[in-house]
Amino acid sequence: MASVWVGTRGTIRDYTGFNASKDAETVRKAIRGIGTDEKTLIDILTERSNAQRQLIAKEYRAASGKDLKDDLKSDLSGNLEHVMVALVTPPAVFDAKQLKKSMKGSGTNEKALIEILASRTSKQMKEVSQAYYTVYKKSLGDDLSSDTSGDFRKALLTLADGRRDENVKVDEHLAKKDAQVLYNAGEKKWGTDEDKFTEILCLRSIAQLKLTFDEYRNISKKTLEESIQGEMSGHFEDLLLAIVQCVNNTPAFFAERLHQSLKGAGTDEFTLNRIMVSRSEIDLLDIRAEYKKHGCSLYSAIKSDTSGDYETTLLRICGGDD
Repeated sequence: MASVWVGTRGTIRDYTGFNASKDAETVRKAIRGIGTDEKTLIDILTERSNAQRQLIAKEYRAASGKDLKDDLKSDLSGNLEHVMVALVTPPAVFDAKQLKKSMKGSGTNEKALIEILASRTSKQMKEVSQAYYTVYKKSLGDDLSSDTSGDFRKALLTLADGRRDENVKVDEHLAKKDAQVLYNAGEKKWGTDEDKFTEILCLRSIAQLKLTFDEYRNISKKTLEESIQGEMSGHFEDLLLAIVQCVNNTPAFFAERLHQSLKGAGTDEFTLNRIMVSRSEIDLLDIRAEYKKHGCSLYSAIKSDTSGDYETTLLRICGGDD
């Protein structure tokens, strides 16, 4: 079950010589003592994989009768609390909670919705939808529906359904056909046929889309990205561009998002925590390499933008300076 959330380019891997009950006991002491021993908590939670952290949480509960997540919440505060709780949350549940937070209260955080839904695999989305229902007793689709509208809503719902083809085999004939359909629906048409864009970009496999994008360039002498920028607007445009960017280069997409969250006045910790934690076992090494193209390493950007135990935790997850 957990395997779909683990890649080969993560900064965090299974800890060798792992002992869940021993770790749980150490974590308990760190929390129970007079004043919390943050250093020990950081040492353990950033050095274990998510699957191992789940086992620690299980042992912790068995030994103390309490939820590790709840104890971390009541013992820590601010950004450190958020990132530590994220580390002990199963990936699908973490995504579900991030989606819920993006829709809660007045105003929707469309950027976060786009980032999660555009970058997850079908298998992951099915798990996220399941987790969402388990935690909130409401379907993710219903909440997305009441929080968004129009073509943007339609595309989000298609992605949330987790119906993207996962086949690695590509069909050249289909790629040519889809490219032509996209061209006819956008560049060639007076007005745009948004449904065609949603259908192709949200349902075709990643490998298939790569080929379609090449064919599209042959037909229109433009990249699909350029066409979308010229034809679409608003959140729907942002979502389609995010899908195209993820198809072309997922780590570059996340590096750009991290760059946005760290640059300028004030740090966007909501985004920073989410990407660092959710990609730490998948492709954070590649994201770091892409980040470097912004003129500095991710490590140094985090260092200059955060402080204290929160900084230490993020740097541990980051795994090193490039």
